[in-house]
Amino acid sequence: MLTTIATVLAGMIGAAIIFMGTLAFWAPKAAAGFGIPHTPTEDPTFRAWLSVKAMRDMGLGVLLFVVLIAATHQVLGWFMLAAAFIAVGDAAIVLRSKGPKATAYGVHAATAAVMLAIGALLLVA
Repeated sequence: MLTTIATVLAGMIGAAIIFMGTLAFWAPKAAAGFGIPHTPTEDPTFRAWLSVKAMRDMGLGVLLFVVLIAATHQVLGWFMLAAAFIAVGDAAIVLRSKGPKATAYGVHAATAAVMLAIGALLLVA
């Protein structure tokens, strides 16, 4: 039962990552709400960077689903633990950019904590 709950939560994280990546790809101004103040979304160079980041997010979400479908729950657990470092990195980027601490901790660090918890559940189950 615990494995099923953790697997469903991992799938929900994957879907959310794909959704946020898609949103940032099609509407770069949406990325400004993720913690970096004064995001120059009208600058073509920065828009290209946002597109690359969006594709990274979508790729991570798709890869999570591949692991979810094709691997054991232990492999999914290790993947979730490793992928949590991306959310930690995003939190660090927001803090380094003098972004709101509430966004850094409440969005990115909280996502990392949830991913770590899911990974740990999958490994102990």
